[in-house]
Order: sequence, then structure tokens, then C-alpha cells
Amino acid sequence: MTGSDIPSSFRLAYVPGVTPTKWVRVWHERLPHTPLELVQATAADAPGLLVDGGADAGLVRLPVDRDVLSAIPLYTETTVVVIPKDHVATAADEVAPAELADEIVLHPLDDVLGWEALPGRPAFERPETTADAIELVAAGVGVLLVPQSLARLHHRKDLTYRPVREAPESRVALSWPTAEETPDLVEEFIGIVRGRTVNSTRGRVAAAQQRPTDKAKEKAKEKAKGKQRAGGAGGARQKPAQGARPGKRAGGQGGQGGKRAGGQSGKRGKPRGR
Repeated sequence: MTGSDIPSSFRLAYVPGVTPTKWVRVWHERLPHTPLELVQATAADAPGLLVDGGADAGLVRLPVDRDVLSAIPLYTETTVVVIPKDHVATAADEVAPAELADEIVLHPLDDVLGWEALPGRPAFERPETTADAIELVAAGVGVLLVPQSLARLHHRKDLTYRPVREAPESRVALSWPTAEETPDLVEEFIGIVRGRTVNSTRGRVAAAQQRPTDKAKEKAKEKAKGKQRAGGAGGARQKPAQGARPGKRAGGQGGQGGKRAGGQSGKRGKPRGR
């Protein structure tokens, strides 16, 4: 792939509660010449945005229409109940839906859990958004069931949350418009999300964008390592032992030994007759 074949930018949609920061950081490291544009979208609007070409890929909540969108599930979120800090449920580590039977359970119009039967008692009106429902919880009107990331997104000092057992859960996925061949930049982002290295066979764009200086540095490092290995091996074979030359040291010791031996022999021999 040549530089002229590389698209000018990549648009990534993401829904509330999803944090793409770590993947965006890797993208900037690997593809410094291809800007990544983040596009915010509601959970309900994100699939349509992808189908209409408003983004190249998106971090969305399942389900999506698999006839028009491809998707790779990434993770499943814990469902929590958002409650005031002085609520009796704060005494427990987790809550069962049956324990909310006497509570007014708010059900915002942008709910992403898809309850078949919401526990507790319904409110007179459904809040427009999750943010509106959070305000009602803070006002003591009721409680709210959401994925944990949304509870964190709408954090307030006067509210807390507890995990809910046996509740519907929200799954987050990477999705993109289905085509006969997946675009190169989408493949690049799939590789990043899945943890592929930059040297992966699918990292064509990243390889093409690698700076010449980076390539030169890598070659220089490899060359230096090769010399170090070769020099270390040769030096181990040729370097003499530490200290004076072995021949002289051995000879000197031998000479001293001979003198001592001769001297001792002279003392032990018989004296000459006079």
C-alpha cells in the first residue's frame, strides 16, 4: 500500500458509558498520519449512524442488525441499581430484583437493558433520558437500573450503586458496515482492539506509515546487537587469562623450585674429606 492509498481519517462512533481512550492512544502511536475522529452517538442512534456512513466503525451496545452490520463482542457489563447513599440497600454487597419490589423503579426511554418485566413499581412517567432518571433518584423519587459504566458516567456525591443479581446485562461490541472486504482502517482498529502487534500481517496501513527514521533506528539497533553478539563471542575465545603471561609465571615458579631443591640436596649430602 502506498501513501496515496491511505485514507485521510478514520471515524469512530461510541455510545455513552464506553471509554475508547486506550485504543485511541494505540491508534495514534501506530498510525500517526491518519487522524482518528471520535463521534458521539446514543445507543439507539449508533447502528443507523454506521449504516448511513456517518462513521467507519463504532463501539456500540448489542444487539445490532447482523444483516447490515458486522460485530465483534468485546465485553459484558454488570448491571447495578443506582440509589441514594442513605438507602437501606447500601448495607448489602449486591441486590436481587425481588428486593426492589416495593421501590419505584425508573425506566428511561433510552434504557439499554431491554427488560421483559421491570422489577418494582413503575413511575407515573418514563424519564426522557438516563441523565433525567439520575436526577429523579437524587430527588428521592425512585431507583434506577443501568449498566455499571452509566452509573459511573452519571456519578453524583449523594448517590451510590450496588450490583444486581439475575438481571439483564448489556454487551458492548465493535461494529462496522458489512461489506465483501473489510476496509483497511477498520482492520487496523480490529487489530488494535484484539491486541494484534504492529507486525501483524493485517497491519498494512501501520507498516506503510512507519516513519523512515523509525525504520533506520530499528536497523541500527539490530546491527548493533549483531556486532555485540559477534564481538562478545570472539572476545571470549581470544582474551588471555588475567595476570602475567602464563609461560613466565610457570617458568619462574619452576626455577625457584629447582633452587630450593638444589639447596636442600646440598645440605643433606656428605661433607668432603680433607
